[in-house]
Amino acid sequence: MLRYLAISAIIVVGATAIVAAYADRDFLRIKIASVYAKVSPKTARAEATVTPNAQALTITAPWALSALPACLTQMSDTTGPPAYVRAHLPTGSQPIVPPAVLRYGNCTILVRGDEAYVIRGDDRFTIPPPVQFFRTAEGIAVLRRDGAGMDLRVYQSAPGATNE
Repeated sequence: MLRYLAISAIIVVGATAIVAAYADRDFLRIKIASVYAKVSPKTARAEATVTPNAQALTITAPWALSALPACLTQMSDTTGPPAYVRAHLPTGSQPIVPPAVLRYGNCTILVRGDEAYVIRGDDRFTIPPPVQFFRTAEGIAVLRRDGAGMDLRVYQSAPGATNE
């Protein structure tokens, strides 16, 4: 019986507190008064005549080509055990033997050994080793070992970005 009385008292006190807070809700708001500070006028600053150059982007990432849609458009991404991933290489793919230079639009891909460098203007991207490139009917395929598995990304030339 005492337990029911305690629970009833908690419910009544809680409900009363909620009703009182709702009825006087303006009291709970924080009110900030406007403050005016007198400041003396300042002379105009001289504008810089030379704008600083934006810093070039330097990234090491296996997905570097996926970040350049003006050069190549990613068509598919397959990950998993080596046998499974190699089975998804486009039919007729031919390995690109390093050293090689590939150009798609304003992007240059330097295939060096088992890694690659992508250059676009001042930006530099590195595709970390081990990576292997393949020429496909529509563009290129990039096969990269990732831990115990592999990652295959298939790209086609972006509209207007022809391979030179």
